[in-house]
Amino acid sequence: MSARALMIQGTGSDVGKSLLVAGLCRLAVRRGLRVVPFKPQNMSNNAAVTADGGEIGRAQALQARAAGVPTTVHMNPVLLKPQSEIGAQVIVQGRRVGTTKAADYQVLKASLKAAVLESFARLKADADLVIVEGAGSPAEVNLRATDIANMGFARAADVPVVLVGDIDRGGVIASLVGTKAVIDPADAAMIEGFIVNRFRGDPRLFDEGMRFIEAATGWPALGLVPHLSAAASLPAEDAVALDRMGRAGGGAVTVAVPVTPRISNFDDFDALRMEPSVSLVFVRRGAPIPVADLVVLPGSKATIADLAAFREAGWDIDLAAHVRRGGRVLGVCGGYQMLGRSIADPEGIEGPPGTVPGLGLLDVETVLTPVKALTRVGGRSLSDGVPLTGYEMHVGKTVGPDAGRPFAEIADTAGDTGARPDGAVSADGAVVGTYLHGLFAGDDQRAAWLGRLGTASGLSYESAVEAAIDAVADGLEAHLAVDRLFAIAR
Repeated sequence: MSARALMIQGTGSDVGKSLLVAGLCRLAVRRGLRVVPFKPQNMSNNAAVTADGGEIGRAQALQARAAGVPTTVHMNPVLLKPQSEIGAQVIVQGRRVGTTKAADYQVLKASLKAAVLESFARLKADADLVIVEGAGSPAEVNLRATDIANMGFARAADVPVVLVGDIDRGGVIASLVGTKAVIDPADAAMIEGFIVNRFRGDPRLFDEGMRFIEAATGWPALGLVPHLSAAASLPAEDAVALDRMGRAGGGAVTVAVPVTPRISNFDDFDALRMEPSVSLVFVRRGAPIPVADLVVLPGSKATIADLAAFREAGWDIDLAAHVRRGGRVLGVCGGYQMLGRSIADPEGIEGPPGTVPGLGLLDVETVLTPVKALTRVGGRSLSDGVPLTGYEMHVGKTVGPDAGRPFAEIADTAGDTGARPDGAVSADGAVVGTYLHGLFAGDDQRAAWLGRLGTASGLSYESAVEAAIDAVADGLEAHLAVDRLFAIAR
């Protein structure tokens, strides 16, 4: 017997769907169910390497953690990773299949429905319950004909829908009632109820609002969820969330992260954001890199374009001054590539073929290649022998004299491939580059970095994430009709 399924859709992006699915996954586990998350189509440059060696959206990895199951590429069969304002890399069942412009993708989507339904069937075959997350909004009727993310999937797979609105952004009554007004009646018939999310204040003040939505839509109210503070301790997926981040914490040590247009995997900094001794600053275009103890150049989905944006912001000058003052620099993945002497893209992977000069803080050169490294690794940093874990997710090979002083010795955790070097370190040790994402999530490695900056760690990160998932689940248990929600699944 295949699993039952339930789909959480939203009236728009960033209404809290991902977090609700994660919390519901944990609540299903508490009820003794084998539950798996699923998102047919995602758009995000925050991705995770799966246990079966592909990549999916970071939110689905968090949801799998909440469900207590290994990640698989089938949890997010279509992942779009934006590389420009109008184009994105297309990942299908964990592997890159090409790059497409937004207009062309609307044609391509029709051919991807089979992969989406195949992945969904695979998950259903080994679960009691599949909780599906939509993308964007079903009210985007201009995209409905080729939709695979919302009602197009729900109707093809016969999955009932619960619609979520975000009261914190305002207009929640109009967004829920308006969705009913504009979507096809057959799509509206798939919706079995609604949730209002992120309420602040006395919930009794919105009783009349809930009744109005019920009367106007014919959908039953399934809960009014308050703003859950524990959500701040969980990885954010959307760049929309990054826009809300500025300076986090008030610790004595300052870590600055310049935010480039195509920043990727910015969850690399979640553990630092939670450290009591750290003040984490996300630097926006138009602002200088502040005086800091450590400047981290993050990953990028379009390294050459982001390097140009870095220079246009004047951050290359700021970074050079930081190094002259004796400050430390860490480049992660694309940020590591930027720190070298040059980046070559002979095959036009990111854009027109060519070579551009790097920032010249590491004596290495990078050549972008079509083969993408997608690997979970473990190992140790060589300067101090401290253990580390992380993952590689990059195109390109980086070589040069400073790579002769590698940052770490690593090995794939999925098989016995033997130890190999990673990264590069400048002659004076002040500038470090690595291809490893997730470095700061490990308590030992994070403590070692903070120790070099003159402070101590006060955080057990993995325990904090587990506690936050449980706290979110507790909040949903208290404010949602959870058993009724699970009963809707079919």
